[in-house]
Amino acid sequence: METEFVRIFDENERPIGVKTRAEVHEKGYWHEAFHCWFVEIMNEQIYIHFQLRSAQKKDYPNLFDITAAGHLLADETVADGVREVKEEIGIEVTLEELISLGTLKYCVTRGALIDKELAHTFLGVNKCSIDQYVLQREEVAGMARVRLEDAEGLWSGTYTSIHIAGYVEDSSGFRRSLAKQVGTEAFVPHDSAFYQEIFIKIREHLHSFIGQKL
Repeated sequence: METEFVRIFDENERPIGVKTRAEVHEKGYWHEAFHCWFVEIMNEQIYIHFQLRSAQKKDYPNLFDITAAGHLLADETVADGVREVKEEIGIEVTLEELISLGTLKYCVTRGALIDKELAHTFLGVNKCSIDQYVLQREEVAGMARVRLEDAEGLWSGTYTSIHIAGYVEDSSGFRRSLAKQVGTEAFVPHDSAFYQEIFIKIREHLHSFIGQKL
């Protein structure tokens, strides 16, 4: 995977060449990613679905992350990014079924990893419950449901911990229920502003799905 090639960009988002994923993260080149957030609306409450990254992942193992996400390879378009949804959580979608939240530009540095992404970001509404996912075990160890209101409070600093509920799946496919209080340390350390921007965009795009102001 580290030898896969991706397009790289300058600070003004102009393409400047192609590098391996390893080089991109070592040198801190801007590169493209595909992010897809799934949300579920129940009893007029919005719940975000977070994947639990596998313990075998090189980056951010055992942390909760975007429902499905991955890099766009050098020969791929944004529409090709939906393959990540099928690969990681087993759900068939097309780009036309998703709501575009725009392209988010952000950077995360952790040790020797410099991850500077131009993230083409999409939203899927009421596509499935978390129990319907078919997980790619080497990538995803489980799924959790988080109330949007709680997530907003956690990353704004209003709450120090929130309730999550879901499951962890072992190597044999057995799913163990998961329900506990967690803080921001349980999630991939994207900048707080990144999470807050996502939550704002989700609310903005969900007014048409709920018959009252959220």
